[in-house]
Amino acid sequence: MELVYMTAHELHRMLSAREISAEELCRAALDRIEKLDGRLGAFITVTGDLALDQARAVDRRIASGEEIPPLAGIPVAVKDVICTEGIPTTCGSRILSGFVPPYSATVIEKILARGMVMVGKTNMDEFAMGSSTENSGFFPASNPWDTDRVPGGSSGGSAVAVAAGQAVVALGSDTGGSIRQPASMCGVVGMKPTYGAVSRYGLVAYASSLDQIGPISRDVADCALVLNAISGHDPLDSTSAPGDRPDYTGFLNREIKGIKIGVPGEYMGEGIDPGVREVIGGALKVLSSLGAEIEEVSLPHSKYAIPAYYLIATAEASSNLARYDGVSYGYRVEDPKDVVDMYSRTRSRGFGTEVKRRIMLGTYALSAGYYDAYYLKALKVRTLIKQDFDRAFEKFDVLICPASPTTAFRKGEKMDDPLQMYLSDITTISVNLAGIPGISVPAGFSGGLPVGMQIMGRPFAEGTLLQVAHAFERSTDHHKKFPEL
Repeated sequence: MELVYMTAHELHRMLSAREISAEELCRAALDRIEKLDGRLGAFITVTGDLALDQARAVDRRIASGEEIPPLAGIPVAVKDVICTEGIPTTCGSRILSGFVPPYSATVIEKILARGMVMVGKTNMDEFAMGSSTENSGFFPASNPWDTDRVPGGSSGGSAVAVAAGQAVVALGSDTGGSIRQPASMCGVVGMKPTYGAVSRYGLVAYASSLDQIGPISRDVADCALVLNAISGHDPLDSTSAPGDRPDYTGFLNREIKGIKIGVPGEYMGEGIDPGVREVIGGALKVLSSLGAEIEEVSLPHSKYAIPAYYLIATAEASSNLARYDGVSYGYRVEDPKDVVDMYSRTRSRGFGTEVKRRIMLGTYALSAGYYDAYYLKALKVRTLIKQDFDRAFEKFDVLICPASPTTAFRKGEKMDDPLQMYLSDITTISVNLAGIPGISVPAGFSGGLPVGMQIMGRPFAEGTLLQVAHAFERSTDHHKKFPEL
């Protein structure tokens, strides 16, 4: 197998045994990016020189006899919504052209402290608003399984990079499914941790009460390793949950006999592609054969998740994106007539169509006379959705459904119909509204395209999700299949 398709834990053993060097591994990833990214569009910025310097530093540590940590020397791609000191951070938007952060996000500090090698910043839907990476302000990304199709979004570039062997692992962000949905469509593992489990300091905000950074990886063990690296309390983030996190690798290789699995009927019926439903049904049979107890459950308020989400998220976006005005940094129109003209034309030209649509929706929802009718009502519905999950977890250890209602759709197929695009996240949005963890793992294929199984759990029960996901993975080989490029 090519180096670029090996897992982090396999590569760690090879690095430690000096069978390969970190520089050799880094060059393999960079060569892959150079060879394929013209077709895939996974990267906005490639940090080749920095990555090679970081790799050589790891090699020096190995040569000195030091025992390196599990992720040292492993190439990682970072979604371009996460701040990186001295490296452009665009959020996939032209309004941030020329912006270079003066500091790094906490997660970046953590992965670099562990010796990871950052190969670049990945493409995304502008300001994480989208489900296909077609809303990037620069160029769309392509699904490596079929380049005429989308990779999902908004963390599409990160999912593509891992699926195509351009990086071993990646970081994404998830506001309504933006890690899990592209992971599903690209045939990789993607986790949205519990809200507050991973620091958001240095994550450029879309919807502050929903955003969460998480890992994208080739298998579940790598997901656990990256989660170990990035999770934990951060005093710089006021929403960061206090307390220690467990070693998530300790949940791997455990049996799941007696684990109670609920299957929400709302996420297995209308709107779910029959091929996707068939794959998830087959995956549930595998889990049943391993001793899990499976039963249907209802999440009755799920039907209100889409409208509630698109009121709460857009209202928060309206507030968060007000800072992009052309005054302090980023894009500014030339020769404005006055300050109002500068604000107006800078935001009109700097933001893309979808971002402007969501800012306007959110501003309307927060406006006088409509706040109670829309935004406040959406917050109440959010509470009802969380209560549905709370009741379900009184009986079940995890809940399982598709991570996406369809496989990857064709480019342009939904761009003229925003509602159809929004429905691409119908199975993932409730997880963000409730603040609970969710993971997508490769569950099979429909029409030659990957299908992801979503496993959801109680707050801070990431270990249980990894336990179930790893048991399924050990009994299948879907994660070992790679696109032909």
